[in-house]
Amino acid sequence: MWSRLASFLGFARRRAFDAAGGGRRWEGAKGIEALNASILAGATTAARRAGWYARNNPWVASAVQGLVANAIGSGVKPRSMHPDAAVRDRLHALWNRWTDRADAAGLTDFYGLQALALRAMVESGESFARLRFADTHDGLPLTIDLLDREQVPTDLHREVGAGARVRAGIEFDALGRRVAYHCYRNRPGDALAPFALDTVRVPAADMLHLFQPLASGQLRGLTWLAPILLRLHELDQYEDAALVKAKVAALFTGFIRDPDGTVAGLNTGGAVNGVLNVGMEPGSLIPLPPGADIQFSDPADPGDYGAFVKNHLRAIAAGLGVPYELVSGDLEGVTYSSIRAGLLEFRRRIEQLQYSIIVFQFCRPVWERFVRLAALSGAIDARGFDRDPAAFLAAEWLPPKWDWVDPLKDARAEIEQIRAGLKSRSQSIAERGYDIEEVDAAIAADRAREQRLGLSFDNAVQAEAKETADA
Repeated sequence: MWSRLASFLGFARRRAFDAAGGGRRWEGAKGIEALNASILAGATTAARRAGWYARNNPWVASAVQGLVANAIGSGVKPRSMHPDAAVRDRLHALWNRWTDRADAAGLTDFYGLQALALRAMVESGESFARLRFADTHDGLPLTIDLLDREQVPTDLHREVGAGARVRAGIEFDALGRRVAYHCYRNRPGDALAPFALDTVRVPAADMLHLFQPLASGQLRGLTWLAPILLRLHELDQYEDAALVKAKVAALFTGFIRDPDGTVAGLNTGGAVNGVLNVGMEPGSLIPLPPGADIQFSDPADPGDYGAFVKNHLRAIAAGLGVPYELVSGDLEGVTYSSIRAGLLEFRRRIEQLQYSIIVFQFCRPVWERFVRLAALSGAIDARGFDRDPAAFLAAEWLPPKWDWVDPLKDARAEIEQIRAGLKSRSQSIAERGYDIEEVDAAIAADRAREQRLGLSFDNAVQAEAKETADA
C-alpha cells in the first residue's frame, strides 16, 4: 500500500505542472526563490538604472510623468468626516493654510510632496519621508522631509536584543512590527554632504515608507521599471544603431578602386587630401581609365524601424501599466471606443494606487499627525478627542477629477444614474475631486447673488434641456 502511494505521489510530483518541469525546453529558464533576497541583492542597481532612463529616455520620462499626473494631479485632498460642521470647517481652514508650509525644504506644498514621493517610488521602487516638528511661523509646527531610498541602507542587518532585529535598515520588534528606521543623515555618494557612516534611529511613527508590496513580508520596494529595463537598454542600442545607419547613408560616399594607381585626377592635382574633386552633375559622362571602378556605400537596412520601435513601446507601456498612447503620444488609428476602454482600465489601476498605497501609506499618517497636533495645540475645539479620537481622525480623501472622453454622453449617463438611485450626488461629486459641502455652498451663494441682482438663467437651461430631449 505504501509503495503504491509513494509511486502515485512521485508520479504526481513529476507530471502535475509543465511549468515545474525540466528538460531541453526549460534550459536557461530562471526563477525567483526568495523575493526579499532578490530585492536586497539587486534593487539598488536596478533603481539607479531606472533613474538614469527616467531622466534620459523620452518614452520613460513621459510614462513616469503620466503616472504621477494621473494619480496625483493637483493633489489627493482630505475631507474631514467629523459630525460637527464647525470642527470640519476649522480643520479644513487649518489644513489649507498648513499645506503651503509642509515641505521642510520649502520648494513645494504638500501636494507637490505627494507627486515627488510617488515619482521616487515609481523610479526607485520606494520613497521615504520623515515627519518633523519645526516652527512654520504660521500654523502647526509640522513639516515633511523627503529622503532618498539609499539613506535607509539595504545592507544593515543586526540583532537588537529581546527578539528585536534590524533587517534592511528597518527595525522590527519581537512581534514582527516595524518600530524604527535606521537612516544615514545624508545621501551616500553626495560630494557636497559631510562624509559620515553612522545612522540615526527614527521611530516608525515619524517615518513614511511608500512602496508597492508584491508579496507578504516584503521589506523594501522594487522599481516599477524592473520588468522593462533590459528591453529599454536594447531599444536604446537599436535606436543608436539606426541613427548611425541613417547618418552614414546620408553621406553618399563613393570609393574608387584603382589597382594600378593611374586614375586620372588623383596624381595631377585633382584631389585634395586624397579626396577627388570631380563633381557629378546631371548628364555628366566621366571617363575612367582601364582597371578603375567606383563603388558607393550601401549600409544594411535594419528593418522596419517604425514597427519595431512601436512594438517595444507597447511592451514598455504594458510593463508600467500605462496606455501606449500616453507613453508615445501616438493617436493614429485611435477611436472613441478604443481610447475609452483603455482609459477605463488605466483608471482602475490608478484608483488602486491612490487608495491602497498613496492614501494609506502617505496621506493618512500625515493627516492623523496633523489632527493630533491641532487638538493638542488648541487650534481646534478638541473636547471629546480623548474619548473618541476616531471622529476627529476620520477623513475621506478626494483624488483629482477624471476628465471625460465625451463630456455630453458621460454627463447624461451620470445624471441618469443619480435619477435612478444607482449613485448619490455626494459620490458623483467626490469622484470629480470636489467636496459636496463646498459645491452646495457655492451653488447656494450663486443663487442668492442671482436673486439679489435680478438674474435668471432657469429659462435658458430649461429650453436647452428641452431641445436636447427633442433631439
